[in-house]
Amino acid sequence: MDPVSAVRRFNRFYTRRIGVLREHLSESPFSLAQARILYELAHRPSVTAGELCRDLDLDPGYLSRILAGFEKRKYLARSRSKTDARQSHLLLTPAGHAAFQPLDRQTIREVNALLAPLDPAAQTRLVEAMAAIESLLTPPAEPSQPSVLIRQPRPGDMGWVIHRHGALYAQEYHWDESFEALVAGIVTRFMKSVDPRRERCWIAECGGAIAGCVFLVEESKKTAKLRLLLVEPWARGHGIGKRLVSGCIDFARQSGYRTLTLWTNKNLDAARRLYQQAGFHLVTEEPHHSFGHHLVGQNWELKL
Repeated sequence: MDPVSAVRRFNRFYTRRIGVLREHLSESPFSLAQARILYELAHRPSVTAGELCRDLDLDPGYLSRILAGFEKRKYLARSRSKTDARQSHLLLTPAGHAAFQPLDRQTIREVNALLAPLDPAAQTRLVEAMAAIESLLTPPAEPSQPSVLIRQPRPGDMGWVIHRHGALYAQEYHWDESFEALVAGIVTRFMKSVDPRRERCWIAECGGAIAGCVFLVEESKKTAKLRLLLVEPWARGHGIGKRLVSGCIDFARQSGYRTLTLWTNKNLDAARRLYQQAGFHLVTEEPHHSFGHHLVGQNWELKL
């Protein structure tokens, strides 16, 4: 069989097997395109319509009609970009997340049912084959512009957050293990009591590898706190830190907070510049001895 016929045959088989041709996806009220856009909105802290068109290869007019439908259902809110008045950041509302969650659960059940007849070895072969197809059909990324993905955490990511904070701050600032213990406490509290409507963690991937993270937690009804911003040294210079901070700000506004605060130290120059560029203002600073060093702690604040 020639390659073109083989690809067409596989496409017919696969689209039938996963139900792409059904009018609605996973017995939901959403088409495949609507469900795909909902997925992106649910897993990105901030995205523009232009970015969705580019990443999903969608016609702008078609995307606009879908987004208008989401707004009519109160699933979607828009936040005007502070850096470009022509652009708006798209955010799922609590109603949008509530609509997406049953679809996400049903999709997971359907995939589990698809995999259930296969033994572990066959599942491994299937996953490897899919990875090979994806790799072969993905155009090589430009070396200077690796792909960046901002997503919600998966199992194992919280351990990475603790490990990389401890290792990286020891390497760059010679902070001792008490800082890693502090991070572990913050992460543990988040995992035990997170309110997804008001609090979030985002993980950044660069070129397919985990490259950074940030957390937003509730301080009070009107005040949120940005915590544990980290970008790996090898991934700096690609705008990851800016995207993580911007996502926190957009989510805080959408969640009804009036103030966003953060605590950092004066010697963390790159982070401070990032906060200043995002509009944060220094409120107070105070010397302290922590993590084996004499430091100057700083409290920053952004009125939303």
